Order: sequence, then C-alpha cells, then structure tokens
Amino acid sequence: MIRITDLHHRLGGAPVLNDIDLTIPHGGLTALIGPNGAGKSTLLSLIARLRPIQRGRISVGPHEIGKVADRDLARVLAVMPQSTEVSARLRLAELVGFGRYPWHRGRPGAEDRAQVDRALERFSLTDLRDRFLDEVSGGQKQRAFAAMAYAQDTDYLLLDEPLNNLDIAAARDLMRLMRGLADEDGKTVVVVLHDINYATAFADRLVVMKEGRIAAQGAPSEVVTDTLLAEVFGTTARVAEVEGRPLVIV
Repeated sequence: MIRITDLHHRLGGAPVLNDIDLTIPHGGLTALIGPNGAGKSTLLSLIARLRPIQRGRISVGPHEIGKVADRDLARVLAVMPQSTEVSARLRLAELVGFGRYPWHRGRPGAEDRAQVDRALERFSLTDLRDRFLDEVSGGQKQRAFAAMAYAQDTDYLLLDEPLNNLDIAAARDLMRLMRGLADEDGKTVVVVLHDINYATAFADRLVVMKEGRIAAQGAPSEVVTDTLLAEVFGTTARVAEVEGRPLVIV
C-alpha cells in the first residue's frame, strides 16, 4: 500500500498541499479528482519522487521515499507523467523499451525484450511497434507511454492525466486497459483524472481534493453527491445512478 503522513508542500512560496494523511490500499484502481489547482498532480509527483518531499513521509510498500535508492524504487513503482514529449523520431518499441532500464541498466537481455513484446501486445501496439511517434494517433501515443510504464513490471503504476486530448473512444479504451491492469495483473493503479465520470465508472475508490487538502475519499457511490459537486467543484450539476455507479449530469 501507499502511506502518506503529514504531507505539506509549497511551490514558489505558496502552499499547494496541506496536512495530507492518506492510505491507498494495495490493488485496484484509485482516482485522484478535484478542480484545477487542487494539488492532484503535485501529490502524484511526490509519490513518484519527481519532486523532493519538503515535509511529511511517503512509503510505497516497504520503501520510504527519500530513504530508498531510486533504482530500488523504480522496480516497484512506475509513472506515466502528464508531459509526454519526446523525440518524434523514436519508434514505439524503442519508447516502450525505456521502461526496462531499471532492470537492465543499459544492457537489455532476452527477458527485457520479451517484456517489451508483452507490453506491446497488452496495449494492442504490436502492429505499430516500428512506427515513429509522429506517425500514430494521439490515443496510440498515449497507449505507448502507458505501455512503457507497464513494461517496467512494477506492482504500482501511477498515471497523471492520461486522458488528456483523447477522444471518447480512445479515453474509454485506455481506462479499460487500466481497469484490466488492476483486475487481471494485480497492479495498484493510481490515476489523476479531470473527468469525474470516467473516475466513477472505472475506479474502485476516489480521493477528492480541494485547495491542497483531501475533501473526501471512498467508493464512488459513497463520495459523489450533489453536495460534493457544489462544495468541491462549485457546480449545480446533479448526480444520477447508472448500473449502480454515480453519473454526473451536466
């Protein structure tokens, strides 16, 4: 599991996270949601050790961030960051292969190549493995970055706004893949989402943030209410129920 205790963080002197105490259980899909500027991506970046911890503690399984070597942590935790800009002249298989670096340290072997093949197949990219990044669609590119994180072969997978700029079909396909990684591969998936309906449709649990604090957490059916939408998101949208899950009607 991921344990976060007494976490505070400031950017440019301004507080962006305040008094965060949170436990994300092992397994399943957890979505971090909230309005713009709530601190979701900052929290994910601290878990992913992309930013140094200023105050507080974060542990991923038995490893405490800041006290474990990056190489050791990279073998249990993989991240797909919000910014996915790399050389357009990189082939998809080469990109996915970067996920194996924590294991081979620049000297890939047969198992690394096999894991890349498995990742390409898992994300339906085998036929595109030799395409350059600027030769595929936005949805295929996002799947390739997710496949790179998957190829890292870790128990924990973090994704920061992976649905950015995707149409409804590509977004749905990627969320179904994330759901499958939790259900079929036993991964602990933590994802930052802006679309609350994708969160309620696919996540086991939600962590709702507002102004750098946790406003609510729990199963979607327990958390998403008309009151939450008004108090956290500042909207009069209402909540309906579809197949046992909440749906926000705009």
